[in-house]
Amino acid sequence: MDEKDRKFIRLIGVLSTVGLTLVFATVIGLFIGIKIDKWLDTSPWFTAIFLFIGIAAGFRNLFVYSKRSQQTFDKDDKNDKDNP
Repeated sequence: MDEKDRKFIRLIGVLSTVGLTLVFATVIGLFIGIKIDKWLDTSPWFTAIFLFIGIAAGFRNLFVYSKRSQQTFDKDDKNDKDNP
């Protein structure tokens, strides 16, 4: 397999992981909010609060993971240029 193909497959993996992380964090926040609202009978307050917390956590994970992935790709590009 060509090195460019490996980088492309790695990029697809990173992008899918970032998208799934955003969705899962949002859904988990929503689920927790709904359960607390049912338990305390305070609908829709905790649902809204935990939905926003889940969205914020998802975007935080998105930025952290994107930054880390970009550093990895930059390091790989630098190594490729140094070792032709």
